Amino acid sequence: MTYINMIIESPLLRCIAVLILAPTIGTLLSGFDRKFTARLQGRVGPSFWQPVYDILKLFGKQQILVHRTQLAYAILHLFFMMLTLVLLVLGQDLLMILFCQAFSALCLVIASMSVRSPYSWIGSQRKILQMLAYEPTLILLILAVYLQNNSFLGFKVLERDTPLIYSMPLMFISLLFVIAIEFEKSPFDVASSHHAHQEIVKGTTLEFSGPFLGLIEVAHAYEMAMFFGLMVAFWHTSIIMGIVLALIGFILVLIMDNICARLTSWWMVRFMWTIPLTLSLANLIWLWR
Repeated sequence: MTYINMIIESPLLRCIAVLILAPTIGTLLSGFDRKFTARLQGRVGPSFWQPVYDILKLFGKQQILVHRTQLAYAILHLFFMMLTLVLLVLGQDLLMILFCQAFSALCLVIASMSVRSPYSWIGSQRKILQMLAYEPTLILLILAVYLQNNSFLGFKVLERDTPLIYSMPLMFISLLFVIAIEFEKSPFDVASSHHAHQEIVKGTTLEFSGPFLGLIEVAHAYEMAMFFGLMVAFWHTSIIMGIVLALIGFILVLIMDNICARLTSWWMVRFMWTIPLTLSLANLIWLWR
């Protein structure tokens, strides 16, 4: 317990711990995703550690790169995703965290548009539409946290005596749709997909291969860990209840992925700007009163 307390109290040790543990958590969540999806489809599925094996295999493949600019933006994509997670763990300004997360996504878009592949370009354009769809919901989530704590600092949430889920249930539901977009789950997997059920499989990452694709996959693992942590934060007063709440939300996203077909990118924008945004606004008005 002494070592655990040292890690919790020391910002540096906390950052090092989260940078080491987050990719493991993200890949395990991806493994659970594959296993759960396989069970829903009547298959056995791979092991929980299969995403780890896949990433390690990518880093062992031949290095083939279109040009150096593509690699530079891929590295920036990973760096800003790691920075986003570190700022979140340190409880820093939520607006800055949102900016870093958006810049990480933009780096991936620029990397994809730096090549001549038309499928990569289409995936990049759809990635921009994804950001246009979910960013307003994340901004309203941050405004709701501000109304609760009179501060944009994340660590103020941990000082509350009651879980956020009690006062922000509609925000949590809206966040699940954002997570479905970020994890490229149906019906929102319009920019890229791990499955062959759309016309541009691996759209944004089509021209990445080997260790360079491995960088993108590691960044995705950090992203999964970050959004899972956001769901846990909705029940910050109990780590067990927070993990249970996050797992329930994650399972709901996976169920939606398996029962919905992919729809158009503009449908995604219209949907996100109606139902989730309306739920978020209703929750915000409730808090304002």
